[in-house]
Amino acid sequence: MNSPNGHLRHTVRSLVTVGGLTGLALVSAAAPGVAGLPAASERADWDLRVVGEYVVPKGVIVDGSSVGELSGLDYDTRTGDWFLIADDSTEGPPRFYRARIDIDQDGVHGVDFVESVDIRRTDGTLFPPASDDDPEVADPEAIRVDPANGMLWWASEGKRVVPSDGGEPQLVDPWVRQMSQTGRHIRQTSQPETLRMSPDQEGPRHNLTFEGLDLTADGRELVTAMEGPLYQDGGVPTVDEGAIGRLTWYNKRTGVPVRQHAYEIGPIPVPPVPSDAFADNGVTEILTIDEHRYLVLERSFAVGVGNNIRVYEIDVSDATDVLNRHRLADSRYQPVDKKLVVDFADLDLSRVDNIEGMSWGPDFATGEHSLVFVSDDNFNDSQVTQVIALAVRNDLAR
Repeated sequence: MNSPNGHLRHTVRSLVTVGGLTGLALVSAAAPGVAGLPAASERADWDLRVVGEYVVPKGVIVDGSSVGELSGLDYDTRTGDWFLIADDSTEGPPRFYRARIDIDQDGVHGVDFVESVDIRRTDGTLFPPASDDDPEVADPEAIRVDPANGMLWWASEGKRVVPSDGGEPQLVDPWVRQMSQTGRHIRQTSQPETLRMSPDQEGPRHNLTFEGLDLTADGRELVTAMEGPLYQDGGVPTVDEGAIGRLTWYNKRTGVPVRQHAYEIGPIPVPPVPSDAFADNGVTEILTIDEHRYLVLERSFAVGVGNNIRVYEIDVSDATDVLNRHRLADSRYQPVDKKLVVDFADLDLSRVDNIEGMSWGPDFATGEHSLVFVSDDNFNDSQVTQVIALAVRNDLAR
């Protein structure tokens, strides 16, 4: 994992150039510390351009595994390899791919999947399907390379199924685990009680837990991002209102959670068609910039509209530590500062699919930094596995 270290100018009224499109935004924020009132974000001062995109052909098979449902990716600066993780699927057990992505300042020219590696459980066996009634099933959503030793960190959303007929609930806590590049389990972090699954209306919702993962700039900690709110923190995003998610930091050596901040998830940006059809919005990735700043990827889907993808810069410097707070709804605290970096609707792309992964990639000969995204096609014929690269022109010393 490669994290830029540097300082970006923050202004209340800022100009951002994105792929040749220029936008100016001045937006007021809601009163700080009021849960349930996610604020519209002012623009961050980032200078970006679209490098290119590449759609992986359907039907690619690697080591007997169908390529698809890619929910996270990361770049190994030591080897030039990319690691892409696939979430739970009928196409095979949880696994990750090692790949080479042909990318330079002029475009994304191809993706070569070198090998498929099955992820192992604590006892060394393969994971059963997440639909199984098993105490150790996985739904992988994020993967990072540890630059200290080349080991891999990965996050799983866990499982929460509570039958309405009073049957036995199926509860598997979300986790962050470390594994070798052969998929062998090494260890697991611990979780605060608030992030453990419960049969009651508290704790994480099913399929709205760990989607984002990264190491901090100094490599001493890990950080996770929840896709959606805990039950006790309020409702899920709607067209009219956003929600509150939690970002949690862990000591990498001990695996113990050390702090937590509230993140304001935006409302669903575009209403579905018809208006009573399904729509959602949530966090799908977090990426380190420096000691205090991160990028957060929000992904929305609305029936009749499609996907809406936005990337935000956050600053955690002044945010309240809510690690020991069981409930955030109706309480006061300072969330992380949040500013819009780019709305993919403003980019010159052939389409915008279900983008879930985000990583820094190689630097270009131009001095620009690459920012790379991947989509989860859900093995759906109407979707694609899309690799998109942006170039960051800001002077970000790494």
